[in-house]
Amino acid sequence: MGSGRWWPGLVVIAAVVVVASCASQGKEHLLVSRIAFGSCADQNDPQHIWDAIVKFDPQVFIWLGDNIYGDNKRPFNVFGKERTIGPWKNARMFVPSPKQEMELRYKKAKTKHGYSRLREKTKVIGTWDDHDYGLNDAGKEFDGKITNQGLLLDFLDEPQDSPRRKQDGVYASYTFGPVGRQIKVILLDTRYHRDPLLSDGTILGNSQWTWLEKELNGPASAITIIGSSIQVISNLSATTGPFISSEAWGRFPMERNRLFKLIADSKRDGVFFMSGDVHFGEITRYDCATGYPLYDITSSGLTRSVEEEVPPPLHFLVRLVAQWTPTTMRVMDPNCRFSSCAYGQPNFGAIEIDWNATPVTLKIEVRDIDGLPVAGIKMPLLELKAGSVPAATVETGKYRRHCSLESTLPWLVRYRLAILLFSAVAIFLLALIAFASAALSLSRRWLRKSKLD
Repeated sequence: MGSGRWWPGLVVIAAVVVVASCASQGKEHLLVSRIAFGSCADQNDPQHIWDAIVKFDPQVFIWLGDNIYGDNKRPFNVFGKERTIGPWKNARMFVPSPKQEMELRYKKAKTKHGYSRLREKTKVIGTWDDHDYGLNDAGKEFDGKITNQGLLLDFLDEPQDSPRRKQDGVYASYTFGPVGRQIKVILLDTRYHRDPLLSDGTILGNSQWTWLEKELNGPASAITIIGSSIQVISNLSATTGPFISSEAWGRFPMERNRLFKLIADSKRDGVFFMSGDVHFGEITRYDCATGYPLYDITSSGLTRSVEEEVPPPLHFLVRLVAQWTPTTMRVMDPNCRFSSCAYGQPNFGAIEIDWNATPVTLKIEVRDIDGLPVAGIKMPLLELKAGSVPAATVETGKYRRHCSLESTLPWLVRYRLAILLFSAVAIFLLALIAFASAALSLSRRWLRKSKLD
């Protein structure tokens, strides 16, 4: 008789569990047609761009790194006790913050009004880059990575029992949507296991490579998005050096080739990349890896951008440099905001899939602070189908757009920015010498005339 009194309560509990389970599954299998992404958001900057992102109404938002700026930048010092630049450099330009300071910076970022509005209605996922990892340009050698991994996952509201809290690195994958219309998102960790720059070592490390191979060879999905904090297709350091250097997969050629081969061998359809880091937005394309074009949509940054780093009168100079920078991979389109098809002001990435179109269409854009497109591509999803087009190749010594690497460009083309800069400096110095010589000559004549008088 006493045990019978428990039955009504058990029935209610069971019903609640079933309803909750169905709701969870329904949310997981909900059709996703809008995804937003971005990177490089300084918690101390105004973040008005969230208004445009909220208006876009994405079902998923993806952080691609530098979600906060957790390290500290020292002043430019050529002389003195701590010299951060120049031939006598003896101190690092960047230094990490203690855990307590990192926590405060994450809290400040997480409670930004616009971002809080987004979190209320949007699934937020993400990975990290160097500044939220803890130190500019850092890799596997950084000893703060274990502590900071937990802080990032707290920021992303990762469950306490998540496997991401137990593994070495923050890489993860997600699948959204019903069968036949699924979107798989693979987020890479390009910091935790990365070897030093110029080593041509590993970016992902053995354990992450094994995981990635399993993910790419797993169940098919209509679309597979691979999120990398650093650019995959573009390697602008090959053409902007020695003055401007950025981290990219192109600086680890063997790793990038391995990534392309893994995608090709998996025969997976609908793969493209998204990336951040460089403080400008662009879309690049590579045709010589798989049986279809591989795109990389770079959105950087939400607050940090190259034009924001210089006074407004010099914005034209930034755009001129973008125009003159040799690039073999950037998608050039007359509808771009600027003729270079690079955008150096705050921006975010927007993905829209029209599942009801025949065939299904994919639109990917880089958008400005008002939500207006500054660069974009639109295509049938069928164009990203393995085997639909034979893999392109390029003959040695011959140039092919979207195939020839920046590092293979002719010397005069590859280093034209450096040549122009050195030429400008040389002309300026010659003009300065000529002016000084003329001034000296005039002053001597004046002195002679004064003596005669």
